Amino acid sequence: MKGVVVKNTGSWYQVKTDDGSLIECKIKGVFRLKGIRSTNPIAVGDHVLIEKNQDGTAFIREIEPRKNYIIRKSSNLSKESHILAANLDMAVLVVTVNYPVTNTTFIDRFLATAEAYRIPVKIVVNKMDAYDSDEREYVEALCYLYDSIGYECLPVSVKNGEGIDAVKRLLKDKITLIAGNSGVGKSSLINAVIPELNLKTGTISVSHNKGMHTTTFSEMFELPDGGYLIDTPGVKGFGTIDFETEEVAHYFPEIFRESQHCRFNNCTHRHEPGCAVLKAIEEHRISESRYTSYLSIIEDETENKYRQAY
Repeated sequence: MKGVVVKNTGSWYQVKTDDGSLIECKIKGVFRLKGIRSTNPIAVGDHVLIEKNQDGTAFIREIEPRKNYIIRKSSNLSKESHILAANLDMAVLVVTVNYPVTNTTFIDRFLATAEAYRIPVKIVVNKMDAYDSDEREYVEALCYLYDSIGYECLPVSVKNGEGIDAVKRLLKDKITLIAGNSGVGKSSLINAVIPELNLKTGTISVSHNKGMHTTTFSEMFELPDGGYLIDTPGVKGFGTIDFETEEVAHYFPEIFRESQHCRFNNCTHRHEPGCAVLKAIEEHRISESRYTSYLSIIEDETENKYRQAY
C-alpha cells in the first residue's frame, strides 16, 4: 500500500494512504539514504510503501525516490544531519527583524541550502504591525536586498492581516515547507491561512527577545484552496552540512554570477588576485552581509565541523 508521510513524532510516522486513510506507522528495516547519516531517515513529504498489521498500524517498508529534500545539521549531533522535509515545490522562510531578531547569516544559510537542493524560496517578514519607523526602514532594505538577488520578499502582519492574501496566493496548489526561528510566528501564519487548525502559538521571552518552541514535530496540513503546508519545529541556527568548499559560491546566485569573471577558476573569493567577487563587494554590487554569510559556510567546511566519512 502506498502513502505520504504527513506527520513525524520521532517514534511514529503518520501516513496518509491513497484512499485518504491515516495510519500510524513505524520503520521496518534499516534505511540508508545516499550515504547520509541522518537522525530521521524518513521525513514528512516522503512517498512510502507500507505493510499493514492486524492491529491497524503498519510498517514502512520502502521510500520511493525523492524529487528533492532540504537538510540541516542536526542540533544535537554535529556529525549528523536532519531532513526537514521531502518532495517540495517551495519553501517559505518566515523572519522577523525584532521580537525576535532573525540574523542575516541564518537567512543566508537557509537560502544556500535550498539552492543546493534546488528548492525555490520566498521570504515572509512577519510582525510588521510591531515595528517602529527605523525597523520598517530596515525591512525595506532587507526586502530590497533579497528581491534584487531573486528571492521574493513579502512583508506581512498576521496580527492585522496585512499581506495574508498574498501569502495564500503564493501557497495555492504547492507543497510548501514553512521554516524559521522559534517565535517568528510560523504557527500564527499557518492559523491565518488555515483558520480551522487553531495551532498552539507561543510567546516571546521578554528577557532574551527569543521565541520558545511551540511545534515539537513536523506535520503536513492541507490548504483550503489546494496544496499543502509542512510545519517544522523552530530552529535557533542553521548548520550547513556536506558542502564542498569550492561549491559554496554556487549557492549564492550573485556571488556565482560575478565569479565567472575571476582570474582563477578555483578562486575562493577570499584573497586571490583578480577576484571579481571582491571587486563587486568593494563596488557595493554584492552585500557585505551576504559575503560574511558565504565566509561563515566556508569556515564550517574548512574547519571540518560538520563533515566526516560516512
